[in-house]
Amino acid sequence: MGEPVVLRPVSLDEIRAAQARIAGSAIRTPLIPLNVDGAPAQIYLKLENLQPIGSFKLRGAGNAITLADPRSLRHGIWTASAGNMAQAVAWYARQLGADCTVVVPDHAPAIKLEAITRLGARPIKVPVARWLEVFRTREFEGLEGFFVHPFSDMAVIAGNGTIGIEIAEDLPRVDAVVVPYGGGGLACGIACALRALRPATKIFAAEVATAAPLAPSLAAGHPVTVDYVASFVDGIGTPALFPEMWELARRLLDGAIVASLDQIAAAIRLLVERHHIVAEGAGASGVAAALNGGAGGGAVVCVVSGGNIDVRKLTTILEGHTPVG
Repeated sequence: MGEPVVLRPVSLDEIRAAQARIAGSAIRTPLIPLNVDGAPAQIYLKLENLQPIGSFKLRGAGNAITLADPRSLRHGIWTASAGNMAQAVAWYARQLGADCTVVVPDHAPAIKLEAITRLGARPIKVPVARWLEVFRTREFEGLEGFFVHPFSDMAVIAGNGTIGIEIAEDLPRVDAVVVPYGGGGLACGIACALRALRPATKIFAAEVATAAPLAPSLAAGHPVTVDYVASFVDGIGTPALFPEMWELARRLLDGAIVASLDQIAAAIRLLVERHHIVAEGAGASGVAAALNGGAGGGAVVCVVSGGNIDVRKLTTILEGHTPVG
């Protein structure tokens, strides 16, 4: 398992280099205003759900795989993911003609499992606790090849940071950015870019109430463990923070905003009704957080991190209900 992982904030030069590496794969996504009355801020949407795999994960995975020693790819590529990083890694593995395996939690949604298989990867289902352990150990019995960590990796964080560059260029007067917080690689990557380009901009993490360890940890000044309840918001949320990501997050982020399942379901419904935009639970968490006033006023960008939501759950939400489980 090696020594404990120590991460540092990635530099703007590293993020710009990542931007050049992934230019042929990840698209520059649009930034559009949210059409809603009575909002506490001017809310803008950074539409990462429009990436080829429906998620921002293409950015970090692409940078990490491009930087990998080609010899390490000969035995295949693997990752641990609830679905979106899995799709990103599988997408690149298919381009390279490499074998791909993904360790997924046993509650992973069918739509994401189907996409993983469609892209040619082999999913291995494990209990949530075993899945979370892979993030710490970076090992899984029987799997070799190049491991792409979904968040705790400098190259992945730099790739994610390219979103921050695009936000700064497209909305120079941005006052705050709200980013879904799962492992922390997306929020910290965007924060690294904006600290260099727009240091006055506040960066907030968005969490779901059923699995929100960051907000109480920031309040306490040390990592706090919380109860974890699986929900339709499957792309974010853990019972505890990973130590190396906690150290980055506490330095880079201005706070964490917790949204309820009902608020996130309402945000998904709003995005469909007003903009014909489909967001998954994690992708709409930032919108829910901004709408409840947690990010303050002014110009607030919400990163819609992905759109891979189960159709049945989306139907339930559009009918005015909050999915259970």
